[in-house]
Amino acid sequence: MRWRPPITLVAVSLLLAAAVRAEPAKPRDSAGIISHIKREAVESTAIASIGYSKRLHALEIEFRNGAIYRYLEVEPPVHRDLMNAKSKARFYDENIRKKYRSLHVRPRAE
Repeated sequence: MRWRPPITLVAVSLLLAAAVRAEPAKPRDSAGIISHIKREAVESTAIASIGYSKRLHALEIEFRNGAIYRYLEVEPPVHRDLMNAKSKARFYDENIRKKYRSLHVRPRAE
């Protein structure tokens, strides 16, 4: 009787061989996030646009320097208050920055 490798070993070998021949992955933003949250342009010295996902409870802010951050577990009233704030940059500094966990969606433009 001839020895045969276990099926899992064969499967892993085939997967590795296919991965080596596969095309490289398309580059993504720095955090690996492709944003589908629609942002709205705002008047602010530091913030270019703001978006919010009710489903994800995620607030996305694009800054004037081109950087985009997604803030997690943000309740709708915080988004509403930010959009209604006279100074969005001040509201951001006092109520969002360093208060919510964030993901870096896109680095600032060079």
